This record gives sequence, C-alpha cells and structure tokens, in this order.
Amino acid sequence: MSQADVSYSCSCGYQLNLSSANRIIGTTSKYRESMKKGVISFQSIDLSRFTQVDEVSCFPFYLGRNDSKTKLMCRQCGVHIGYGYRDGNAQCVFDSRVGSDPSYKKVVMKIRTLQPSDIDG
Repeated sequence: MSQADVSYSCSCGYQLNLSSANRIIGTTSKYRESMKKGVISFQSIDLSRFTQVDEVSCFPFYLGRNDSKTKLMCRQCGVHIGYGYRDGNAQCVFDSRVGSDPSYKKVVMKIRTLQPSDIDG
C-alpha cells in the first residue's frame, strides 16, 4: 500500500515546493537519529522559494569542515528553515563562486519550521 507524497510549507503558510518524495531517508537508524535531532534531509529543493545567505567557516581543513554551508530562509517571512551544504573549500574570506552554484549535495530542514501543505487532488 503506497502513501501519498506530502508537500511542505513554511510555518507561515508559504509553499516551499518541498515533497516527501525528495527526502533522504538512508538507513532506518540514521533517519531516526535525524528525526530525534529535529531535522529532515532533502535531495533537492526549489531555490526560488528560499532566500539564501552563505556562511563562511574559518575552521581549518584538518578538522573536517571542508563543506560550505548556506542558510536557507523562507522567502516570504524570513524564518530560518535549514541549511544547504555543498563541497567547497570554505575559508575566512568570501568566495563568490560558492553562491553561484545552486546545487547542494545535501539540504537539511528543521522540522519545527515546516508544516504539511493542503494537497489538492
């Protein structure tokens, strides 16, 4: 028996065009762990629904922080919804190339900022 995909909107009601079909579930234990942390991971998102703010990390590479992180906020109300992660060499200086590639290797959304949307059949 298959379940219908769930669409998500921001807590303010703004449609985010997120679908449960794009969630990254992985192994059951990792999925449960992420749910306990209050986050859901997605493979892809509709970037037109979000305001993006690049965050620069000054951690040395040997600490394993090579990924660059972009804060994703609701385009309507500005609430912080989650982060998009991409491979990169984050340094203490802003690299304009980071924001020019809209593809993320992983997108993590805070569960408390999402709500299921009405599904029109």
